[in-house]
Amino acid sequence: MKIGIAGCGIGGLAAASLLAEDGHDVTLFDKFDTPRSVGSGLVIQPVGQSVLKACGAAADALAKGQKIRKMEGHEARTGTKVLDVDYDPKGRRFGLAIHRASLFDALLKAALRHGAKIEASSEVVATPEAASGRIFTLQNGSEHGPFDLAIIATGASSPLTPNTGKSLAYGALWSTVPWPVRTSLPQNQLTQRYHHASRMAGVLPIGTLPGETSAKAAFFWSLRVSDMDEWQTRPLAQWKQDVVAFWPEAAPFLTSITRHEDVTKATYQHGALFHPIANRLAFIGDAAHKASPQLGQGANMAMLDAFALARWLSAEPVPQALPLYAWSRRLHVQAYQSFSWAFTPQYQSDSRALPLLRNHILTPLSQFGPFPAILSRLASGNIVTPARGLSLPET
Repeated sequence: MKIGIAGCGIGGLAAASLLAEDGHDVTLFDKFDTPRSVGSGLVIQPVGQSVLKACGAAADALAKGQKIRKMEGHEARTGTKVLDVDYDPKGRRFGLAIHRASLFDALLKAALRHGAKIEASSEVVATPEAASGRIFTLQNGSEHGPFDLAIIATGASSPLTPNTGKSLAYGALWSTVPWPVRTSLPQNQLTQRYHHASRMAGVLPIGTLPGETSAKAAFFWSLRVSDMDEWQTRPLAQWKQDVVAFWPEAAPFLTSITRHEDVTKATYQHGALFHPIANRLAFIGDAAHKASPQLGQGANMAMLDAFALARWLSAEPVPQALPLYAWSRRLHVQAYQSFSWAFTPQYQSDSRALPLLRNHILTPLSQFGPFPAILSRLASGNIVTPARGLSLPET
């Protein structure tokens, strides 16, 4: 088939790699001048690692990323542990923490290797339907197609998706920084500090950037969206003093942040399409469902969408494959949307009651019985079947 993909991000590249490998004529369209990624660090959970293997990108991603075995967080003032997730006490499963650019590079190489083509400086603004397929209309007015299938992978804020979502009150400041020579923080875990739910900071080791060998970390600082403009006007030194007062161990990670421009402001939305399909049209990734990054599933969900869509297209014609794709992913998407909706206010909100519930009831319970294993599966991305009717590759 002739397939057009709008959006050359993580989901779009994964879909292109899988579909091109199956023999389809695949072209990716994106507004960038040359292929590149935007963003900081993320965690590829075990389910996402399975898709990377299917794409042929796992080896490159593993070479650049950093394996993490735990996620651990403490109340800043009391030192009480309120997050303790071990991927696998036996050490077989892990999260792969990686810079978005390194993940992008691994998937881009796989997609090109499988024969996918990329049209840069080509922002898709509409996907009208023609008698013979879907057409991509670009910002300059030119048209491409018709395509037997069009895939929208343009992200959370794309005008191409009807998934408007609800904006969340809290976002985050992100920065990619060198991993310090001297630090007490372990390089094999995500470490976080909290004060109630209104303040959160974290350090994630993310391996190395493309073309580099020095280890990096992603530092993040939770912040109300309404306060971001005010943060931009404050002296940076004053903000860094606030961070160090809140979490002294973070000081070595702030040294390389010398300008406001060294920090990226991120905002989040929550919402999902119940029907991420139309006639010869499929939505994947944040264009289909978006949520807080609190559970670290965004990129993983996009890759799972790409995997499910490609596998059903290898088995069925488009009219049958698209409903099967939507059915296959619906349970997993709904589950993680629900978990995100429930957990996010415990870590990012103005509530004083929810952090008390988190600290004094949920955290103690999480240490006993089946709960550690449940939390591990929740983090790994497979607390429910990721793609019904399909089997993910073993990692």
